[in-house]
Amino acid sequence: MKTSDFDYHLPEELIAQTPLEERDASRLLLLDRKNGEVSHRQFRDLPEILQPGDCLILNDSRVLPARLLGEKIPGGGAIEFLLLERKGADDVWEILTRPGRKAAPGARFSFGGGKLIGEILEVLPDGNRTAKFSCQGDVYAVIDEVGNMPLPHYITEELKDKERYQTVYAKEAGSAAAPTAGLHFTPRLLERLREKGIGTGFVTLHVGLGTFRPVSDEKIEDHHMHSERYSMPEETARLINETKRAGGRVIAVGTTSCRTLEAIAQDHGGIIPCSGSTQLFLYPGSESRFRVLDGLITNFHLPMSTLIMLVAAFAGHENTMRAYRQAVEEKYRFYSFGDAMLIL
Repeated sequence: MKTSDFDYHLPEELIAQTPLEERDASRLLLLDRKNGEVSHRQFRDLPEILQPGDCLILNDSRVLPARLLGEKIPGGGAIEFLLLERKGADDVWEILTRPGRKAAPGARFSFGGGKLIGEILEVLPDGNRTAKFSCQGDVYAVIDEVGNMPLPHYITEELKDKERYQTVYAKEAGSAAAPTAGLHFTPRLLERLREKGIGTGFVTLHVGLGTFRPVSDEKIEDHHMHSERYSMPEETARLINETKRAGGRVIAVGTTSCRTLEAIAQDHGGIIPCSGSTQLFLYPGSESRFRVLDGLITNFHLPMSTLIMLVAAFAGHENTMRAYRQAVEEKYRFYSFGDAMLIL
């Protein structure tokens, strides 16, 4: 298939700029992947839509406030770092810098009034840098204090509360972007699901910036997927396997949870406790690679992105694009702070 097959028209006013006051007040488009039928509910209706014996698998990765605004030492010239990935245990990170000309090897920079110091180690072949950070105390805690949320480029409004770009169950720091399908859950909604007999389990997949990159290849099969790290705990593996044995449905909350489940099943022949990294690319034509998923909760994604291609692989291309057109007609809110879709 061609990348252009996943394009659609989205009026700019449908791009959600701010989160709703109540997380679970978002709308929920239901898509039946067998017949393509669409219906409309609210996200807080989820316990009434799902069945006892089903289970939800959620990504508990926590977004790092990875956008650091600081100044050069000495001289005071302004600099911006964007943390991409921690390299080992010595507080060395791969970063993007702006402006890059200031970030030569050996250059030092101060963030948060000196609470965090970063020194450039090397310039990588792709123009990224590595930097070593030093601070008093835990580096993650200091980054959480002095950093800013790396919101996607399509969000231009200021985010007043950093926690609204985190899920209520976020725990493991390491993502460059939120697993946005989980932003709709509240503690009370999770409790109602458990009361209904719907299991909840957690995996960790740290979302990279590659999730926002459009597919530039004309043929989608030529696209090379970015790598992301994941972890599957023993209790979650047990929940998934027991749900399957009992005839229940395994429903991934977000494309990140989906990739984790299917990558593990592909690499290990089933769901087992493990950790690793994956470059799994799911697109129409790779349907046979869905070995675990029975349902998917997901937000509405950018045109021609790997995320809409994953959705189309699971739900069918025609069903997916028709559902997106209906969502536009019904004026759903799109992207990170937007509404959700449940595919069963």
